[in-house]
Amino acid sequence: MRLAIVGLGLIGGSIARAIRSNRSAAAFDSIVAWSPSGSGPAAALADGIIDRATTSLDDALAGADLVVLAADPLTCLDLLDSIAAANRAGDRPTITDVASTKQAIVNRANQGHLAFIGGHPMAGREVSGYGASRADLFLGRPWVLCPGALARPIDFERVEQLVGACGADVHRLAAREHDRAVAGISHLPLALAAALAQAVGDADDWPIARALAAGGWASATRVARGDVTMGAGLAATNAPELARRIRALVTQLEDWLADLEETPDDPQATALRIALRLAAARELLGPAD
Repeated sequence: MRLAIVGLGLIGGSIARAIRSNRSAAAFDSIVAWSPSGSGPAAALADGIIDRATTSLDDALAGADLVVLAADPLTCLDLLDSIAAANRAGDRPTITDVASTKQAIVNRANQGHLAFIGGHPMAGREVSGYGASRADLFLGRPWVLCPGALARPIDFERVEQLVGACGADVHRLAAREHDRAVAGISHLPLALAAALAQAVGDADDWPIARALAAGGWASATRVARGDVTMGAGLAATNAPELARRIRALVTQLEDWLADLEETPDDPQATALRIALRLAAARELLGPAD
């Protein structure tokens, strides 16, 4: 199988590394990669991770059996338009992506009459670029597949071979189910981390707070350090579901505020109310990994 990876940053680079490190991934005869800057493919070629780096998107797509769009959601939409406009659908390659939203992307692939299976490996990091890629990034992690309207059995076979070569576990979902779920577990944490950083960072005592910040602050704001373009794209392509999750969060925060302000002169009563909230959260989360 001839694999083309369009974009070779953290995720695209990790896919290539995983395939090259997996001796059972013999189904992949060759890997060609392209990115707008060309830096990732050039580095991967020097590392022996891919077979060919190209400076042409058309060249990367030519003759590919499986095309992986390893880009942010908005760029994936543009790439799908480019592939459809170039009549690549007539070649019938299998096209998949790794973006963190699915409904808008699957819809665009359907409009372009492409053989498409949307994908989302649940294994992101707050760092980006080919240099951050790892062969073990996907090991044991869920990899969600959301088929387009024209997906064929061969498309599932090819994409599932890719997922297997990366050591991930296939989870099939409808695109809407995926977007609704990840709005809560991925997109809302990003919005919350960014809002938290601004709420505290804009305060007059930020220099003091910053000097005192430790593990809790680092954990709560980690995802806000990620790629801005990627984060903006996921929010834009999943705006209704993210907005719904933010409204639910605001309701929870308002309840916290009411508990904190109800009896300011009675710390014991306040502590009891907050303890009940913390206990409910712990029960929902279950034991730590």
